[in-house]
Amino acid sequence: MSRASNSDPPFLLGFAEIERAIARPARGGSDGYPPYNIERIAKNGSEGPRLRITLAVAGFAANQIEIIVEREQLLIRGRQKDDRERFHLHRGIATRQFQRVFFFAETMQVARATVHHGLLSVELMPPEPEQT
Repeated sequence: MSRASNSDPPFLLGFAEIERAIARPARGGSDGYPPYNIERIAKNGSEGPRLRITLAVAGFAANQIEIIVEREQLLIRGRQKDDRERFHLHRGIATRQFQRVFFFAETMQVARATVHHGLLSVELMPPEPEQT
């Protein structure tokens, strides 16, 4: 007699798509770099409510960061080239590449992205409701 796995609770039967979505971040193998915050920003004047993802990207210029949106995924990559012309007496700041993936509802849109004081901020907004 075979036993069901504990990782497949009976109340999730028929929800394979949800199970795959939940499992995706676990497969990412992220090591925690770069650290990030996610904030909920309240409605302010003409701007509606939104989410802000902030990543610590010290040492990266804006042109070294790539932001890609595809299939309810926000992919953020940072790539630095090692400057071979410098001779370091001590090297404590590494030129480290990174990749972070965030999953969001298909209705969310990237409103803007900025780099300021070593922090990358990406704002996500729900679409504007259609006026009838």
